[in-house]
Amino acid sequence: MHSNESIEYSEAQAAELASVVAAFERADAELAAAEAARARALARAGRLAHEMTAGKPSGVREHEMALRDIAATIGVPAKVSDRSMQRQIGDATRLVERHAATLEARGRNEITRQHVRVITDIAADLPDEAVAEFEAAALARCRRDTTGRVKAGLEILAQRMHPRSLAQRHQSARENRCVRITPLTDGMSALYMEAPTPVIAGIDDRITQMTNIILDARNAAKASATCASAADAAEGVTFTDGVAHDGTRVSAEALATDTRTRDQIRADIVADMLLTSSPFADPTVTGDGPGTLGAIRAKIQVIVPALNLLDIEARTGRAAGAADLVGYSPIDPATARELAGTSAQWWERLVTHPITGQVLHTDGYQRSAAIDRHLRARDQHCRFPGCRIPAIRCEVDHTIDYALGGPTEVSNLSHLCQRHHSMKQFTAWQVRQLEGGILEWTSPLGATYTDSPPTPTVHFEPGDGDAPPF
Repeated sequence: MHSNESIEYSEAQAAELASVVAAFERADAELAAAEAARARALARAGRLAHEMTAGKPSGVREHEMALRDIAATIGVPAKVSDRSMQRQIGDATRLVERHAATLEARGRNEITRQHVRVITDIAADLPDEAVAEFEAAALARCRRDTTGRVKAGLEILAQRMHPRSLAQRHQSARENRCVRITPLTDGMSALYMEAPTPVIAGIDDRITQMTNIILDARNAAKASATCASAADAAEGVTFTDGVAHDGTRVSAEALATDTRTRDQIRADIVADMLLTSSPFADPTVTGDGPGTLGAIRAKIQVIVPALNLLDIEARTGRAAGAADLVGYSPIDPATARELAGTSAQWWERLVTHPITGQVLHTDGYQRSAAIDRHLRARDQHCRFPGCRIPAIRCEVDHTIDYALGGPTEVSNLSHLCQRHHSMKQFTAWQVRQLEGGILEWTSPLGATYTDSPPTPTVHFEPGDGDAPPF
């Protein structure tokens, strides 16, 4: 789309923004170096505790006491409890001793604090001999992209290097599924559910769709409230205020005055469905039957190697690779096969380059459908740098506006979430599409950032004796 009203910077404002960016980058680099120095200092404290108790007959107890002593000595002047400081010493020691390359990269500000946490968390279950190889590959990816973009790929990479397959670990973890209640203050409590990722992803998607329907209905009621016929137009609409879940019919005025936030609506929907098995918070009901919300079904996007659908682990004894639940995390091949077997929706076939993993082709017969299928397979998520919103929740945007002659073809289309689609329309950010679906974004200060189509995070391998599909 095209708009004549976009945010533009005067020379003075552009200069001020450039100064802000430069100041931020300097401070960010200093912070990164300070964090690395802090971690090394705390690791030295941990080594000191070991040195002080080396050779002691009751080594474990003596070491614990020495560590508590040192943690208190550091923590008290820093106004940090000795327990917290002891945990920080432990974390720093593991970082220095197990992830030296990651710490070096952080100290040089090549990666963020969040990257460090992702690398260390994902590598926590890897055997020591696999850490260096994993870390080298992880740092190469983290230097190029945000944690949201790299996390799923790193999880899949780690599971390939793990001596136990993801299927084995998932089967063990699945036994721990549960629902917990945590009392909070002010008469509130928290509901926590631990379940397989596809289940949680489906719940999240269905709640999101229902929330969007309610917000759209509310916005329509507010828009019509100024019209003389608003009351007649809204007659028969069902609405709930989040307290009385009885499906009471109210006026458009009541609907238009609903002030719940998106999070509050999501919480009300979950409460309604768990208490009644039916989403009463449904402003789309116009009769005695279910409304739009009740008809909504969850959508998730899964990328799975074709050989995994054939259960190659059972046939060949070779561990199957993970599938990627786009926007969330890897899932085990058995779960992917179950989803494929029970889904009423069609599956797309992706042909990828055997070296780079770039999507080369998708099945499709009708032109418009083929374009959509190709774009979903190519983009996977919003194509603004760093954004991880799945493509199924994004809008397809003409890189060159259709109103300005931009063609409706793959080389001029990409997925953008609503937030970044609006930024492209109404701010000074600009984008052009290069060959291969690469997007080149230009900031208001003239800096350019390229966003390449993601390669599938799952591992595609030719079968025994098969030639690579060049």
